[in-house]
Amino acid sequence: MKYSSRFAVLAVAIAAILSAGCAKKKVAAQAPPPPSPPAATTQQQSNTQTARTNTTPTPTPAPQQTSRMPNAQTRARIDTLLSRIEDAYFDYDKHTLRPDAIKALEADSTELRDILKDYPDYKLTVEGHCDERGSAEYNMALGQERADAAKAYLVQVGIPASQLATVSYGKEKPLCDEHDEACWQKNRRIHIVADSQQR
Repeated sequence: MKYSSRFAVLAVAIAAILSAGCAKKKVAAQAPPPPSPPAATTQQQSNTQTARTNTTPTPTPAPQQTSRMPNAQTRARIDTLLSRIEDAYFDYDKHTLRPDAIKALEADSTELRDILKDYPDYKLTVEGHCDERGSAEYNMALGQERADAAKAYLVQVGIPASQLATVSYGKEKPLCDEHDEACWQKNRRIHIVADSQQR
């Protein structure tokens, strides 16, 4: 009987050890899945990714620039106006604009101004001319004063100074080759042309 009770106790102990060992194996075999990230963190990551995607700048198309130079049709209109503007004439050894010179410049200069304001890169040249009398150096200076006087008037009318260049030809480009007052008067003038570099 003592032997039986010892055997029973031993059997119960072995059974307990075996059952505990089996339980550990089952727990180890069924490891829990990794914890899922909290919903708030997932939302933040999603928002950050969306924000990065949205912060990529989308290229904006460059605005179309209007031409600062007139087209062929407008240039033809300017040339017509320039041909209609009479040369302004000067008295002997003078560079002040006479009333008839002002009238000549005034005729089409306002229309010319209205066209040029839309084309700021288009330029005109005011040429100063003299008659044959006097030295070349003196006439170059006088021709420049005449061109400057005409430019000042055109600026007063409203043509931007930046669109008006001046040049003096002195007595180098006469309109008339006779040696009398009637011819000399034709040579004492200013003449307005389109800047030759624009052609």
